[in-house]
Formats: sequence, structure tokens, C-alpha cells
Amino acid sequence: MSNVKKNTYRLTGLAILTAIIIVLQIFTTFVKFGPFSITLALIPMVVGAAMYGVGAGAYLGAVLGVIVTIMCITGGDVGGAMVWAANPVLCAIMCVLKTAMAGLVAGLIYKALSGKNKFVAVLLAAIASPIVNTGIFIIGMLVFFKDLLAAWAGGSDLLTYIIVGLTGVNFLVELGVNVILTPVVVKIIDAVKKTNRA
Repeated sequence: MSNVKKNTYRLTGLAILTAIIIVLQIFTTFVKFGPFSITLALIPMVVGAAMYGVGAGAYLGAVLGVIVTIMCITGGDVGGAMVWAANPVLCAIMCVLKTAMAGLVAGLIYKALSGKNKFVAVLLAAIASPIVNTGIFIIGMLVFFKDLLAAWAGGSDLLTYIIVGLTGVNFLVELGVNVILTPVVVKIIDAVKKTNRA
């Protein structure tokens, strides 16, 4: 296949995944367990990282972060709007950084393991993305928004509140969706690669 055709397939694939991420994230903004909405758009990010490489994973993650930031600005994400009101610059940096890093790490894991076992590579990339996303979010909240966290916790233990009340259910839903959809991701990758070879 010529380089022009490969680039066209890549750009088309990334455009489709970008659109899916935007629609999924806007839709799931209204699905909440606690103050923050769940992020189901991590799975198309993992698909992009696996199909198009580490840079594509980081790009798709950054797109997701921009949409999350917009939801914080507009009040679509109520918890995010409070973080935005507390410090808009740090909120925007945290939103984009956490998802871009989740995409980057997913791409690195897939790249490192796909030659040995594609299913395991996708599974570990799918597991890593919500861990990185949630982990950076928790660290960012503890470092930059501790007063806001303490107010939300209402006097309860901060660590317990973060794990159980703030991120616990969201993280488990995100992780569960990613793990359950791993076989689908592998089939998508195989189908796209067969089409690209044709």
C-alpha cells in the first residue's frame, strides 16, 4: 500500500475516533456516580493507540481532555465546574494532561506487548488507561485542589472520600467497560489491518 493511501486511512481513522470520543464524552457527561461523570471515551482512545501508535493515543486523549474541559467550563460537569471556578488554568491542564497521558501509556503498553500477544496487549492497555486517568486526577486534586476536596468530604477522612465517594464507582465502571470491550477492540484492530493490507 502506498504511503499516501496509508496516511489517508490513518487520518480517516483518527477523524472517526475523534468524533466518537466527542460524542461519547458529551453523552456520558450526564451519567454520574458522585460529583464527576464517567469517562467511557477511553476505549476509542485505546483503539486509536493500538491501531495508529503512541502519538495517536496521546492525541485522542488530549481531544478527550479538551471536551472534559469544555464540560467543566459550561457546567455540564458540575464537579468539574467547581474545579474550574477554583482555578481555571490548573483545571484545564489537569483535564488534558490526565487523558493525554492515559492515551500515551495505553499506546506504549500496546506497542511493547502486541508482538507477543495482541489480546494481552489490548487488555493491559485498556486496564492502564483508566488507572492513569484516575491516578493523575487524584494526584492533581490532592496537590492543587485540596481545600475543595476537604469541603466536599465534609469532615470525613480525605483518602476514604477520594477512593469511595469521589472516584471509586466511576473508576470501577470505566475499568469494567474497558475490560469487557477488550475482545471487541482486538476484532476492530484485526479488521482494520486486513482492510489496510487489501
